[in-house]
Amino acid sequence: MRDWAKLRPLLHAIKTARYRAIDAAYRRAPAATGDLAALHRRLEGRQVLVTVAFADAEATRWQTALVRHYVPSAVHVIADNSPTDAAADAVRRITEAAGTAYVRLPPNPWLGKEPSRSHGAALNWIWANLIRPARPAAFGFIDHDLFPTAPDDPFAPLATHTVCGPIRRVGARWFLWAGFALFRFDRVASLPLNFGQDWFAGLDTGGGNWDPLYRRLAPQDVCEIETRVVPFKPGIDWPDGPLQWFGPWLHEVGLMGRPELFDEKRLAVEALIAPHLLAAGAPPATAVVPGAPG
Repeated sequence: MRDWAKLRPLLHAIKTARYRAIDAAYRRAPAATGDLAALHRRLEGRQVLVTVAFADAEATRWQTALVRHYVPSAVHVIADNSPTDAAADAVRRITEAAGTAYVRLPPNPWLGKEPSRSHGAALNWIWANLIRPARPAAFGFIDHDLFPTAPDDPFAPLATHTVCGPIRRVGARWFLWAGFALFRFDRVASLPLNFGQDWFAGLDTGGGNWDPLYRRLAPQDVCEIETRVVPFKPGIDWPDGPLQWFGPWLHEVGLMGRPELFDEKRLAVEALIAPHLLAAGAPPATAVVPGAPG
């Protein structure tokens, strides 16, 4: 009654309709760069990992090398959501040098405004324009700062499950974290998937799939990837400088933590993955900091 007294259900409905209209228009926009027809042929029937890149060429260089080395069965695609031509050009050149597939997304209506909505819109565009037409055997979305550090087949659980990934729970609802979410295509192909938010229900990017997908799944359809969070160096609490581990996958956790520690955390991540980059034939670009975790 308190919600209705303030017209919240009506306001939420109006805002939701607006968000969906913006998203629908964006899904119809053509790619800024990339041959989608060729990509469809390349992805058909394969296991596909799609990274939503965002203005971090260094992370792209590391990730393309490590995915190629440790997850060779997957076709890796960089879907570039960078906000400027210069940033996108840097990501594209590194991607092409690595032999990884590349597509630049159309200008995102939420760039510079709502990062989570921008990410969700990007995922919905990829689903509508890349994944669904290509009909891969399975697909997954990964953050651009997520790095495998050992041989892995993240798609193996999909032999017996519909979805797999770290789970975020909000009350009785849940959703896969959008930075490491894996799906068996034949079980979701016909669904009206929505990788955006359901913000009024408290669900962040990816939570829009609660209604069309997640609430309909039985427990045996879901494989949860456990998460371990640690500080990037001794002597600090993990919220000040977090790293996440999903099995052998290391997540830098972007801009979470104390801003004055971001540069130091980037060097610590580089130190952790340096031997793996060397094994993959892509040595780190900067010197490893003495005493950094390794």
